Amino acid sequence: MSKKSGFLRFIFSLLPGAGEMYMGFMKQGVTLMVLFWGTIFFGGCLNVPLIMFPLPVIWAYSFFHVHNLAGLSDEEFYAQEDSLLFDWNLFGQIEPKKGRKILAWVLIFIGVSVLWNFMKGMVFMVLDMLNVPTYFWDRVTRSVPQVVFAFLMIYLGVILIRGKKKALEQQLIEAQSKEGDDSYDA
Repeated sequence: MSKKSGFLRFIFSLLPGAGEMYMGFMKQGVTLMVLFWGTIFFGGCLNVPLIMFPLPVIWAYSFFHVHNLAGLSDEEFYAQEDSLLFDWNLFGQIEPKKGRKILAWVLIFIGVSVLWNFMKGMVFMVLDMLNVPTYFWDRVTRSVPQVVFAFLMIYLGVILIRGKKKALEQQLIEAQSKEGDDSYDA
């Protein structure tokens, strides 16, 4: 790890993750690149531009992170640990088995989306050959990935709300049982 050339550091800092990698922080750089390019990939594949709204934030974070690292004293710079920017298992809340299952569903979703786009093109070729008007079907098939994504977001929101509600109920039960234990001691 070193601060290296100021000009090249600036050039690399324009691409999220590249500046960190240039300075020797490979894990941080790869994390930012996966986050940035993965966001573009998902937004493009699913045809849901809303997914891409965090791109300016990711870019700005990466740009200023490189320049903040370069501005550190040599002692502080060499004391920096190259680690992932965030924990991949959501701070220990997801056990590895469940994480693999979530990853599997994400991969299935991506595969179905790619297959959908391919099959959609084939169906339209056949409909054109049969001289069937395709305007309505084009509108419907173009909207399906967005509708599926919207339902997925709603479902995940409901799961998060239920999880928080269960956690609060558990805390209430624990507090009540603790109060009950204290009353027996008196």
